[in-house]
Amino acid sequence: MLRLNPTFDTQKDVVSSILAKEERANIGVLEPRILSVERDGGVVYSWRGATGTTRIGKYDPHSTENKLLYTFDKQVCVSSCSLNKEETLLAVSLSQSTQGEGRFKPVSKCLTLLIEIHPINNTKVLKAVDCKVKVQFLYPKTCRTTVLESHLLLAAEDSYVDQYHIALTRQEGYRVVMQNPERLSRERVAEDFSWVQWDSDTQRLFYLTAREKHTLKCVQFFPDRNFEIMFELPLEMPKISSVTSVRFVNFGYDHYQDLKDEGLRLEVFTSPTGTMCVCYSHPVRWHKDATYTIAFVHRGCSKTFTVSLEKGSAPANLPTVHPIFIHLDYYIVVYLAGHFLHLINCRQQDLLCYSLFLSGADAHIEALGLSSEVVSMFGSRLLDARAGRMYTMDLNPDFLLELLSSDRPEAQQLAALHCMLVYLQPNPVIELKIINWISENVMSFDAFDQIQEFILASLYRISYQQCVSLDKLLPYSCVLEKKELPVALTAIPGVKCTPELLCQPIIKGKAKSMQGYWEELHHVLDRMRYFEAVPSPRFRTTLIKEDWIRFQAVMNSEKKKSPHSYRQIEENTKKVLSMVDTWRLDRRVVPLFQEEDQQQRVLVGLMVDKLREHLNRHLSRLGKKKIDLLVVNYAAKLLELVWHVLELVWQKLKLGPWVLCIKQQGSSEEWAMFHVMLRILEATKGLCLPLPPGYSTLLSVLGVRCLPRHTFLQYVDHGLLQLTEPFVSRLMTGLDNSDANEQLKFSILKRLPEHMEQKVSQRWDHPTTSACISREYVRTLLDKYSESRDSALLDYGKSSFYPDFLPLNYLAKILLNKEEQAQNPFEEQENVDVRFVEETALKQTLIKLGFEVK
Repeated sequence: MLRLNPTFDTQKDVVSSILAKEERANIGVLEPRILSVERDGGVVYSWRGATGTTRIGKYDPHSTENKLLYTFDKQVCVSSCSLNKEETLLAVSLSQSTQGEGRFKPVSKCLTLLIEIHPINNTKVLKAVDCKVKVQFLYPKTCRTTVLESHLLLAAEDSYVDQYHIALTRQEGYRVVMQNPERLSRERVAEDFSWVQWDSDTQRLFYLTAREKHTLKCVQFFPDRNFEIMFELPLEMPKISSVTSVRFVNFGYDHYQDLKDEGLRLEVFTSPTGTMCVCYSHPVRWHKDATYTIAFVHRGCSKTFTVSLEKGSAPANLPTVHPIFIHLDYYIVVYLAGHFLHLINCRQQDLLCYSLFLSGADAHIEALGLSSEVVSMFGSRLLDARAGRMYTMDLNPDFLLELLSSDRPEAQQLAALHCMLVYLQPNPVIELKIINWISENVMSFDAFDQIQEFILASLYRISYQQCVSLDKLLPYSCVLEKKELPVALTAIPGVKCTPELLCQPIIKGKAKSMQGYWEELHHVLDRMRYFEAVPSPRFRTTLIKEDWIRFQAVMNSEKKKSPHSYRQIEENTKKVLSMVDTWRLDRRVVPLFQEEDQQQRVLVGLMVDKLREHLNRHLSRLGKKKIDLLVVNYAAKLLELVWHVLELVWQKLKLGPWVLCIKQQGSSEEWAMFHVMLRILEATKGLCLPLPPGYSTLLSVLGVRCLPRHTFLQYVDHGLLQLTEPFVSRLMTGLDNSDANEQLKFSILKRLPEHMEQKVSQRWDHPTTSACISREYVRTLLDKYSESRDSALLDYGKSSFYPDFLPLNYLAKILLNKEEQAQNPFEEQENVDVRFVEETALKQTLIKLGFEVK
């Protein structure tokens, strides 16, 4: 599930460099120990040298080179270490045993040193105390190439953090030394806390106070050496055990610390998009359940999960352990080796079905065991300090595809599908496999419709990348359209979820400090409060349905359509189709966008109209032009997405242009294509989403090729297939006049609106349609133009018609005279004139008399 890609290994990247400089025989077992990872990615480590020394080095991931920083002339226990950005100062905390004898007994448990290493020169003692001390240099982002000042954080177990300002000076052109080491300026940053976390990449310090109630605070450090408390959040934390020692997170790794951990584990994760998650858990005892809480600060809520563990699955003497929290972009991973892996969606946390819970073999991560001490780092990186390795992490798409198999719970299928469509980077190979899976499992599942999910989730990802403000406004899943959620999507077997509301966070920064992440978080919290106050902020495609039904009734009626009511709708559609027309149509194999398809044009325009209205109501700050562009692009991407799916399925089934010929019976491949298209129609109809113009015609062509005639007509009667004008015209001209075909054609003509019937019947060369056309022609011509006085004074002698059939000859002369006086009402229809009427009348008479067969 979780794929770990090694990026650093002390045995591979460090040991060979050390052995090149020291004699292997004098070292024994060489075990470099990772001490810290700085903001630039450099890894600071220590090892025991050949002559009983302790050495500190740095690995540069960019040059893959190792550099010796400092050597202690005896073996020491380095509990904390940090290197400044310019690599001129080294801060080190040494743990000292107080069990010595006589005058050699150390006076303090911890000695904190500040060492000049460019070149190696003075050493200053910063602290000599009986508590743990952690050190961390700031890495400010600055444009200056030469910086003669460093800033060091010193965090003590006595519940305080100080910042030291260290002025530097150059001597002899290359030596960098402390300017006044005896009088270093320092400031108190934080105090009276029980937990503290350093965020190296963002230069933030989080700490937890508990004077009256637990309060999470955050200090932001700025490049100009200033810092400011930017954030406070009251937390309803569970009671912390009697262990009183301060807990340090991301202040390097202490290989000499007591591994016994009975208290609460807490970590804070942030992302540049304005999300913040506070994760905490109690240690897990094997005879009890695992409990952990994720507080979604950006959503104003928290969820506490209680997982039932399998009894007797671990030895009785195994110590208590904590679940591991890992930040993976849009997800928080909670991992308890040997038991479960919970992939929690921290953007869409409304329902459990968008998070993935795995147990047993599915939850196993090869590189992480029960004894692993891992730290989640920025950029989806993971540090296993005890094993001496670093990894980058990502989700395994192949495993996610396996979760789509039919033997998996539908909640897992939905979570895996949603994850691949929304959160993984676009991958044509994965997309093709998903579409193949949909085409092979085309029937809708009980809990959700996989085609609807594919469409909405794909559109959501595309739109969110264009504008993150659409997060709360666009639909991202078909499940949200359901009135009642299936039980399969609301509960995870063996997992209890308890949601709670969070207290409102306080952002305390000054106006000039409200930039970057804090500005985004402030905006996210404002939007959250707004959307909680308004009803139904997320757009529902079913809002289009009422207007769509009304427009359908007008289109199917004989009344003249109002140009005013269609003007805006048609303008919307033109904008959308103009974007579609820019695509490479010459490479397409599915014949769409080749006809007007008035119904789909109206539905496209309606969707644009409704979505634009919704966004203007809730997101007016973007401006009308920006919103119009987003909405038109959304509709265009929808049409492209459906077309793209059809293209891939069409190519998979190896179909060609012969599919459009309705004379032949369809193959099994065409039946499969018809089934997929029918399901897409059903899915989009349920959401009231438009389809590309020409979709209905192509579906009906496949239907008439693949279905028995009576079944085809049933599909038409139930609204599954549409009798579009291009399809009926193709049918009338493409099929011969055999008895079966003639019966089908008459059945179709009876189902057409009168105005369409009159139009398409002219395409069928048949005596019945010819007679109907002739009667309509005569009726229209005689009704429209009143008979003139001289119409009876016809010159029979000049007649070139049939002189032996005087009634017909007389009628023909009257009609011909009318055509000369006025415009032929049927002139836009080829070959409909007096000659056509005369020939049709004679043919009908001969058929009636039995002298000619039809």
